Amino acid sequence: MTKKEITKHFLSLCAKGDSCEAFKLYASENLKHHNAYFKGDGETLMLAMEESHRKTPNKIFEIQRALEDDDSVAVHSRIVQDDQELAVIHIAKFEGNKIVELWDFGQAVPEDLVNENGMF
Repeated sequence: MTKKEITKHFLSLCAKGDSCEAFKLYASENLKHHNAYFKGDGETLMLAMEESHRKTPNKIFEIQRALEDDDSVAVHSRIVQDDQELAVIHIAKFEGNKIVELWDFGQAVPEDLVNENGMF
């Protein structure tokens, strides 16, 4: 699998509640992440993703596009959970075929979107 395919599969597994499997398959044991709301280790993030799925099991996760550049992959996605729609960017850094570092950034889609091009 390419790094882009790995990242997309990793995120899709996490979104549908299979975080343990995703981390086992694709994350380095020493994964660092940069989500400001959780400790920076992989296990904490994995547990947070599991909890998110338990709270919103019917969320919609749609990958819009993915870009691969050397050891990094960026994925732009649409997430709908409860009554909120979000545009999210994940950036994964690799060593070999394992994700060693992960960033995520999200922005709520405003109800009255001014930009005629949209966020997706």
